[in-house]
Amino acid sequence: MKIINAEKIDYALNFESLIKALQKGFASAFCMPKRNVYELNTDKSNHDAFAVLPAWNEHVIGVKAFTYFPTNTETEYQSLYSKIMLFSRNHGEPLALVDGTRITLWRTAAVSALASQYLSRKNSKHLVFFGSGNLALYMIKAHISVRNFEKVTLIARNAQKVSALKHTLEQAFPNMEFVIGKSTKEVVYSADVISCATGSPTPLFKGSWLNQGTHIDLIGNHHSEQRECDSTTIIRSNVYVDSKVNVLAEAGELLLPIKEGVFCAHEICAELSELAIQNKNARLNNKDMTLFKSVGTGLSDLIAAHSAYQLLEG
Repeated sequence: MKIINAEKIDYALNFESLIKALQKGFASAFCMPKRNVYELNTDKSNHDAFAVLPAWNEHVIGVKAFTYFPTNTETEYQSLYSKIMLFSRNHGEPLALVDGTRITLWRTAAVSALASQYLSRKNSKHLVFFGSGNLALYMIKAHISVRNFEKVTLIARNAQKVSALKHTLEQAFPNMEFVIGKSTKEVVYSADVISCATGSPTPLFKGSWLNQGTHIDLIGNHHSEQRECDSTTIIRSNVYVDSKVNVLAEAGELLLPIKEGVFCAHEICAELSELAIQNKNARLNNKDMTLFKSVGTGLSDLIAAHSAYQLLEG
């Protein structure tokens, strides 16, 4: 059984090939039971959790287990630890133990980029990104891999982190403009794509600020009583999700508007697997506002981990 650490994953994977693998995997036959997230503390102010995400397809069986301790950001420990076990679908033997934390960064970003391929306008030029955490660099690189952005506006609370992120991106993409901005009506209205990867419990912008044709990508929140966007954003958008069963169990972005009576679960346009099967632009016109909410799936973990395993085996 191979041990695949974070460095090996970064060496093996790139967004072009991973996005293609995800498209193929989500369009093919698979089995993915509901992800199970267990709260470890009864105190509502404490969000420590343990989660298990199983999935399998014709090639491989996998299960990701992770711990989430958000208060660890104030200590020497990481807020998230994760491992993925891969087994052969043919005979069931263990194939690899894969660093799930790094796979999570790669697959989360690649899933958002795959959805953007289907939902954002092909001529999108301005990406507005909220967040400066571990996911930020992966998310922005993934979005850049599917659209020819000319400008990226970075919005984050941590000035030191967002400044470092800007410097890293300028080194990687010298012909692109990167600016640090704030969540204002002018900035939000000018966006073609808005991607949010934050821990914010409240909306990051007002839905009334959004311009027609904008694509919104939401991946930061996993709590039923919190949300990165307001109900106006949901009402104005054609809504897509990575997994209905997971999103409708966890994501306040949809659960709160449903509770308010302004949105219904049946109004969700499609899951990522349906988009992948069609494998074409899903927009009806350039005035559509589209929104993709992702909370993570065992299938995307399985595909990304198996891709790294195959590439390293080759």
